[in-house]
Amino acid sequence: MVHRKKGRKLKRTASHRSALLANLSIALIINKRIKTTEAKAKELRRFIEPLVSKARKALKYKDSAPEKNVHLRREARKFLNNKEALIILFDEIGLKVGDRPGGYTRVLKTGTRYGDGARTAIIEFVDYNYVKAREESDKEKEAKRNPDTKKTEAKETKDKETKGTKVKKADAKATDEKKKEVKKKAVKKTETKKAEESSPKTKKTSKKKTEDN
Repeated sequence: MVHRKKGRKLKRTASHRSALLANLSIALIINKRIKTTEAKAKELRRFIEPLVSKARKALKYKDSAPEKNVHLRREARKFLNNKEALIILFDEIGLKVGDRPGGYTRVLKTGTRYGDGARTAIIEFVDYNYVKAREESDKEKEAKRNPDTKKTEAKETKDKETKGTKVKKADAKATDEKKKEVKKKAVKKTETKKAEESSPKTKKTSKKKTEDN
């Protein structure tokens, strides 16, 4: 029988291991995604997911029983010891999780490390789209570095819009001119027909035809 063998030692003492996992959980809460070894990532799930479930419960008790909300925050504070991470966990991640019944994180294996051949993995929150967030942050950083790019992009969009409107106006003008020409031709045809019918030659020819008949 295997008793009291739950968890991984990670070649550390108990105090060192608890400090390591607390730091990893703080990094994961702040960054939403971290890269570490596979063993540490799997061990971290055992510590981070109960904290997220506490944040979920605290949101339910926020209005009905605020003392329970405070109690859950204090319980999480015993392990985390970081004010910024606590605020993000209870105010942002708890809301984002919603009614998800567990399974707040995922572990993605990324092969072996170059130096020592250790198995590496990425651990991240399921409810956060990391790729979109990264793209938005990169765009913001680029805009801060060179603010002229925003102006040029805005100018390009304006130029495209003005070109599109000009092309539309030109097409509308061309269609109107074509319609006017068609109308003019129709009017000319009707006028020529009326003139031919009213002319004396046409009257004489019509009289001769009637006499011959």
